[in-house]
Amino acid sequence: MKVIVSGSLAYDRIMNFPEYFSDHILPDKIHVLNVCFQVDGVTENLSGTAGNIAYALTLMGETAHISATIGMDNHRYFEWFAENDIANDGIKVIPTELTAGAYITTDKADNQITGFNPGAMKYSSALDFTSLDPRGTLVLVSPGNLDDMISYPRQCRDAGIPYIFDPGQALPVLQAEALLSAITGAKILIVNDYEFDLILDKTGLQKAELLARTETTIITLGEAGSMLYGPDGEKKIPVCKARKVVDPTGAGDAYRGGLISGLMNGRGMEESALLGSVCASFAVECYGTQVYRFTRPEFEERLQTLK
Repeated sequence: MKVIVSGSLAYDRIMNFPEYFSDHILPDKIHVLNVCFQVDGVTENLSGTAGNIAYALTLMGETAHISATIGMDNHRYFEWFAENDIANDGIKVIPTELTAGAYITTDKADNQITGFNPGAMKYSSALDFTSLDPRGTLVLVSPGNLDDMISYPRQCRDAGIPYIFDPGQALPVLQAEALLSAITGAKILIVNDYEFDLILDKTGLQKAELLARTETTIITLGEAGSMLYGPDGEKKIPVCKARKVVDPTGAGDAYRGGLISGLMNGRGMEESALLGSVCASFAVECYGTQVYRFTRPEFEERLQTLK
């Protein structure tokens, strides 16, 4: 099966401020705020849903086809893809824009000030659905260009291509009508528990009504594992214990990579979700989203603890 991962490619630029923001912000001067925080350097991490999920799929021994946009500063990402045998032929370069980027400053109390530039993500990845074989293709629609997130599910349905809808952090800007359209008919809707409740609130649907719109719904619950709702009822998927939780960022994308790798190989939904749980356990052990690794024996050893 050919898997196309539609979503974002981004750089996270993380800066540490060695003091407290509150010591430099005067409450009675908020209306004329003008401050400068001198940081202890910048760390740049590769990020974005498409990049993170494609990386996880590659670790699982699968081939991912990315449908995304990237900016003029693409060299580091493309070099990384080349090093890890991840194809970039489905990535559209926007030469007039920078790659999407988050600029995160964290103080001593772990308070954060973040600026996000969508950059190249403002443009569609222009996925050509006429070139896809409906019988051998699975499309994952993850957070990225908003127009793509709205139109790709419809184009999948029109072409008879199964798709996974993963709205994630784009939920606040997705309108109820577009959201319901994208969810209805999906092979899988995958969200965390907060996002699921947000969908219910935005659409006015009851839980059972929302579950009935997809073949399967997966709700991730962080350290409590995940819940699987499908034709055979509901099933609790246990969390795979990590050696040490260093950074949970990107664990959800790792889960998706493991899940999809199982589906690509004809495994059932429950078994595929277990693969997702194991893959996520390695991701949380590292700081950053595309830095974890594992060997096949290491993966199988953890998988056996869930069976």
